[in-house]
Amino acid sequence: MVRFNMKKAIFLLLSAWLPATQAAEIELGQQKKSFVQNGQKIERLKIKAGDTIRFKNYDPFFHNIFSLSTLKTFDLGSFPKGESRTVTFDTKGTVDIECAIHPQMQLKLEVE
Repeated sequence: MVRFNMKKAIFLLLSAWLPATQAAEIELGQQKKSFVQNGQKIERLKIKAGDTIRFKNYDPFFHNIFSLSTLKTFDLGSFPKGESRTVTFDTKGTVDIECAIHPQMQLKLEVE
């Protein structure tokens, strides 16, 4: 005879509906007037919906990270070396990210 375990049944049912991975926090640096990840300059990045990006300034001068994209509009303000700001990206699509102080700093973010 098989015993019915309500707690186990609920756990298995919920596990099937919940996503297998949790949202991630990804650090992107600003270094030498570029966006960098793991020390490498990047101009494109793919993330999952729900992920958060921490923008950290490694340069000895201020940066201002912003986006005017309709998918995600934000302005993190100006911040000095050593400080960081975060943004969570909940909607799938493309976001163009720039630095208001250094126009050559551009990043195309693809949220999947």
